[in-house]
Amino acid sequence: MPPIEAIVFDLGGVLIDWNPRYLYRKIFSEEEEMENFLAGVCTSEWNAEQDAGRSFTQAIGAVAKTHPHYETQIEAYFTRWEEMLNGAIEGSVEILKSFSQKNYPLYALTNWSAETFPIAQKNFDFLTLFQGIVVSGEIKMKKPDPCIFHYLIEKHSLIPEKTIFIDDSLPNVETSLVLGFKGIHFQSPEQLQRELDGLGV
Repeated sequence: MPPIEAIVFDLGGVLIDWNPRYLYRKIFSEEEEMENFLAGVCTSEWNAEQDAGRSFTQAIGAVAKTHPHYETQIEAYFTRWEEMLNGAIEGSVEILKSFSQKNYPLYALTNWSAETFPIAQKNFDFLTLFQGIVVSGEIKMKKPDPCIFHYLIEKHSLIPEKTIFIDDSLPNVETSLVLGFKGIHFQSPEQLQRELDGLGV
């Protein structure tokens, strides 16, 4: 197996605990109504369009027209976005720091809105450990599209066969494997460490 020369991390769900429910449990008194709102109004598919570059102004305007009785709750998705953050996933951050101490080149490839990513940067100092961070909303392409992986490879001169890619989304990992990366489907820091040990890093 070729020696590992670089490691790429996803952010949300791997290093950062982000979930809109942390906010909306404060807004809705009933769990069922909250879940219906997230399943039928501010859905994961709707949010993914912001990850692909759509502005929150456009996104909120579009869904508020069809769900005017939820206008305040919809606007909170952006105005109170920071409340969706529940801190770092500490075990994963410790793994990241250990790689930094061993001088591995570290990169991040994240599906994230360009408008909210600066909030994450303000909240998480460990993001400065990366030599480069590719944010989907900034370049208007997102995982699992192979195009964003090719962008990462070219921008940072990576050799996929010598690069580990870590993500909590299985479709993203599957794309990375097709492109030659050593893909790891993240499920917990402990499982991640075991798989990294198996790769000899």
